[in-house]
Amino acid sequence: MLFLDRPLPSGLEDLFSGRANVVGPEPESLSQADGVIAGPAAWDGRRMDLGSNRLKVISRSGIGYDSVDLPAATDRDIVVCNAPDAPTVSTAEHAVTLLLAAAKRLPATQEKLRHAEGDYFDTNDGLELNGRTLGLVGYGRIAQRVARVGAALGMEVLAHDPYVEEADVELVSFDRLLENSDVISVHAPLTPRTERLFDAVAFAAMNTGVIFVNSARGGLVDHDALIHALDSGKVLGAALDVTDPEPLPPGHRLLSHPSAIVTPHIASATDRGKRRLYRQAIDNALTVIGGQRPASVVNPEVYDSPKVNGGPKVNDRGARK
Repeated sequence: MLFLDRPLPSGLEDLFSGRANVVGPEPESLSQADGVIAGPAAWDGRRMDLGSNRLKVISRSGIGYDSVDLPAATDRDIVVCNAPDAPTVSTAEHAVTLLLAAAKRLPATQEKLRHAEGDYFDTNDGLELNGRTLGLVGYGRIAQRVARVGAALGMEVLAHDPYVEEADVELVSFDRLLENSDVISVHAPLTPRTERLFDAVAFAAMNTGVIFVNSARGGLVDHDALIHALDSGKVLGAALDVTDPEPLPPGHRLLSHPSAIVTPHIASATDRGKRRLYRQAIDNALTVIGGQRPASVVNPEVYDSPKVNGGPKVNDRGARK
């Protein structure tokens, strides 16, 4: 039995057919589940305990797993998986779409047209990207696809990723990337070290007139600092698929800012993207439930536990940890 923490998108019912029964998203049904297909919900220890001793796996339908309390899951011998390959293509395409829309100043231009404002040719301040520099913060699967598109547009591509030693683009320090990029696209995970990585200091270090794109995690960016950078002209245009919180509350300045584009974390939610996300998440969950180890485990230390290897872990009072 698999628990879904959000309603299953229409048209994906066949992915479960003949493989697993589904419950959820009502929390009380979690006690019936052997595994979780985790979407946007936060999974802390308290929520995990609703699954009692039966719960074996939390399988994210996406790359990020910052919504899952890994220490709490590991302490309860629950395997946590993600789907690192599934959203790559759709998210990279969306990042490029945001990049181009911001660079070409599409929202601002459309707004001028709606209100019949001015000489459109004279006032257009869109950027030609050929010959400019694209800086990628994080250089995983998605960023690598974006890099290829950037190169095809004639851009020089830089990347910063402390976990990558060799790449097909020039690897630089974070400071050098900020100082030398005309367009910055963010593809880093959200960790305690990267939270609010893009703060007032980071924006001040960027080139004036930079384009800023974030399709990774909203918590990487200090939104107040971004708004100040937009107001001052330091950032010519910002395009975000992720925010903190999600979604932004009505009336938030980023939603109405003439130089900002905000989409509601839907980069991977294309026709094919959704199927890949759920198919990989389901495969991972059923692999764990079937007693095997999937490739994309994010807390591998749980496999050292007696529960995962055939018996429940107990503490010195004989209670389940």
